[in-house]
Amino acid sequence: MTNALHHSASRRSFLRLAGSVSLAAGFAAALSSCAPDSDNGSATTTGDDAPATGGTASESGTITGAISYELGTNGYDPMTTTAALTVAVNWHTLEGLTEIDPATRECYPALATELPKVADGGTSVDVTLRDGAVFHDGSPVTTEDVVYSFERVLDPENASLYASFIPFISGVTAKDDTTVTIELAYPVGVLAERLAVVKIVPKAAASGDREAFDANPIGTGPWKMTDNGAVSKVVSFERNDDYTGPRPARAATMNWQIIPDPATRTNALQSASVQAIDSVPYLSIDQLKTSSTVESVQGFGLLFAMFNGTEGNPFADVRVRQAFLYALDMDEIIGTGLTGQAEAASAFVQQDHPAFQEASVVYRLDLEKAKSLFAEAGVTSFRVLATNHDWVKQCTPIIVENLKAAGVEVQFEEKQSADAYTTIDGNPDAYDAFIAPGDPSVFGNDADLLMRWWYGNDIWTDSRMHWKGSESYDQVQTLLEQGLQATEEQAQLDAWHEIFDVISEDVPLYPLFHRKAPTAWDDQSLVDFQPISLTGLSFVGVASTK
Repeated sequence: MTNALHHSASRRSFLRLAGSVSLAAGFAAALSSCAPDSDNGSATTTGDDAPATGGTASESGTITGAISYELGTNGYDPMTTTAALTVAVNWHTLEGLTEIDPATRECYPALATELPKVADGGTSVDVTLRDGAVFHDGSPVTTEDVVYSFERVLDPENASLYASFIPFISGVTAKDDTTVTIELAYPVGVLAERLAVVKIVPKAAASGDREAFDANPIGTGPWKMTDNGAVSKVVSFERNDDYTGPRPARAATMNWQIIPDPATRTNALQSASVQAIDSVPYLSIDQLKTSSTVESVQGFGLLFAMFNGTEGNPFADVRVRQAFLYALDMDEIIGTGLTGQAEAASAFVQQDHPAFQEASVVYRLDLEKAKSLFAEAGVTSFRVLATNHDWVKQCTPIIVENLKAAGVEVQFEEKQSADAYTTIDGNPDAYDAFIAPGDPSVFGNDADLLMRWWYGNDIWTDSRMHWKGSESYDQVQTLLEQGLQATEEQAQLDAWHEIFDVISEDVPLYPLFHRKAPTAWDDQSLVDFQPISLTGLSFVGVASTK
């Protein structure tokens, strides 16, 4: 395999990525309204920050949950899936050479015996597979399976969005029966984290009936899926007794009800038909506190404003982009619209992110500055398009009123997410400013991956922002490559922090706030359960008393 293989896949991969953007955005959007916040900014009902550990675990127990998102248009194949439900299922049933814990975001060796690390200046690394690993069909994991799993992701004919996350891999070969060699185009500091995006699958099954594999993929994870929920609306699992990895299943069976309706999902927890739910309706948090543990976890998931940089558009002028952000009263938007369940952006990433550093420009309400900048640019009106996610709809009326208070007229429109992106893609006359949620942290948590989602590909920068070719665009691309190729942590952080500054000043697309994700569960029947900042539920390492 050569560099040309994955580079030629780049455009096509991001076309698939663009088509699935509403699904990825769904990870950041609860199907709910807004909810009250506690005095300390969290909706936690436990006495401290440690997760409740529950009672005595039962090896023959059953775990039950309700998840808010339905099966996507594609299935479970880890080469192509992007839907919240399927990705969450795959956390339990599939493994990469490495994995990222959904709760702690820790990267740990999964099918690999240790986290791979490239020697200084090196462009290859050997990865040894753990002893005794077998797929759910009983076949042993071979180095040929590992090579095939990477090749299918990097093959441009498969148009896998995950290829865009590993552009530095130029080839994977079998060194012997237990070791693979990963060849790199250049040394990279986030190798261990990025290997997690490629799940290892058996070549014999995955290269056969594609539709059958998409419906019921075969992996090596601690759980085996026994019902994919396509008909029953219940995804069922059983413990993989042949699992040899670090995080075995701690119950015998597991069932997830697929319940998009927030009221029905809440009732399922209150009636004890499930032990945990994701995407708690914000207005139901107080109600659920009386019978369950509820916690809102701060994550990267955000609401962003994107601006049309086409020549002749009002937002081609950076003063107008900055004026838009200075006009927003984030205290009101978060306090009233989300009742405190978010953190105003002070950089591209949230404050508890490992790469956080406050950006050179932090936007807070400055009405006089907003009015002055709009006036200097000669802008008195523009159009705002937004998606209609329930919690977004709680915020956009406040945003529009804030903008009007700055002396501009706003023509506001909202659309379903898929319709909104269809409207703006490749159509520079379709919008002026765009407001929508997003959360690429479902694919990984390093700052490079999060920034590349928006600032590193043509779909967003050219077809949507119309920012490509600007001086700041070129500067960001250079810094992205510097950060990705940096092998020293400080050099990596320096590049990322410089990007934070550049995009805070030029703001082609910028976060308004980073949202908290509320989860509710029965802490008396679930042992060692932890809520996550992503849409979905993680029961990896969790037991049940029932």
